[in-house]
Amino acid sequence: MAGNPGSGGQRFVVVGNPGSRRVALFAAAVRAAGLPPAHVLPWRDVLTGTIAIPTHALVRIDSPGDDPHVDTLLRGHFAHPPHRVNGTGPWYQAFTTALRRLAEVVAGTPRTHLLNDPTEVALMLDKRKCHAHLSQAGLPLPPAITSLPDAAPTIRRRAHTGGNDDGSGGFDALRARLSAVGWSRVFVKPAHGSSASGVVALSVRGDRVEAVSSAAVSSVGLVNSLRVRTYRGGDAVAVVDRVCADPVHVEKWFPKASWRNRTIDMRVVVVAGRATHAVVRASRHPMTNLHLGGERVDVAELRAVVGATKWRQWLDTCEGVAARFPKSLMVGVDLLLGVGWGRHVVGEVNCFGDLLPGLAGLPDGPAPGMDTYEAQVAACMT
Repeated sequence: MAGNPGSGGQRFVVVGNPGSRRVALFAAAVRAAGLPPAHVLPWRDVLTGTIAIPTHALVRIDSPGDDPHVDTLLRGHFAHPPHRVNGTGPWYQAFTTALRRLAEVVAGTPRTHLLNDPTEVALMLDKRKCHAHLSQAGLPLPPAITSLPDAAPTIRRRAHTGGNDDGSGGFDALRARLSAVGWSRVFVKPAHGSSASGVVALSVRGDRVEAVSSAAVSSVGLVNSLRVRTYRGGDAVAVVDRVCADPVHVEKWFPKASWRNRTIDMRVVVVAGRATHAVVRASRHPMTNLHLGGERVDVAELRAVVGATKWRQWLDTCEGVAARFPKSLMVGVDLLLGVGWGRHVVGEVNCFGDLLPGLAGLPDGPAPGMDTYEAQVAACMT
């Protein structure tokens, strides 16, 4: 890492939203290590042109979420009403522009270093580019339409819903692609989304169309909710059309393992190249996110069932993913575990995937007993 803040005179700077849980938890980890208080650089300042970073600093880029004003700066009118799904395309363009400006300021500030590289952050935030990046390294991934030679990078929504009028379609174009490759079940994901926002688990069999999503239809488009819904027929088509208003990434449905009649997957946090934390998530829905009703499964119990060899294979894959982002201190990896534990694939890579309050480090890992933020601070001090 860039140096020891305690002995080298450096301090931590967090680019985030003051008062957010993420900033508070990282600041607490810095205090617990006996280091000078972390300096917070608000996203509001970064996005409005005011960027001032202290010298001799280690700069952590944190999520810009959970601040309505910041969301408006990034998504414009798409930020209203709150929790609106659409607008991820403009959000990504505005955010990556801010990242580039931040990188320029850091590069011009003496003895100041970034803990997560803006170029890598931008790559992780684009599911299409990230999938291609990992595929080139031979990592296990579900097949994706956006990676097929004859596939355009974006499937747009049909003109009658107010989208593009170039005939590319939304659901219609997607259905044609699925027919061409022989797939009947896929996950449709906003290319720049997070936290399952706008994700649709889609099944198309003949005239039967079913879409499972936490997105709810409203008069202004799709909005996020905390309830997973099942749409059928024309309602399902309408949901897919609206999701495709923004760039999307489409992956073949990977049959996941079940645990006590619930679907499971795993989030693994990798710090400084090594897996430090893992949480297993179980749900009765295709989406296992904890805020959508997913529940944590006892990791030790799962490890005992699958055995040490299989567990190590899973962690090796996650560490292999992190190795593709060598300038990022922390990478969160969502690992999909196959039926019967025979296969596993990488589902997501999350540059802000460390918000797991109260989760202690793996007992045989490099940060036993530490939370995810303490593990990162410790890694910077070694």
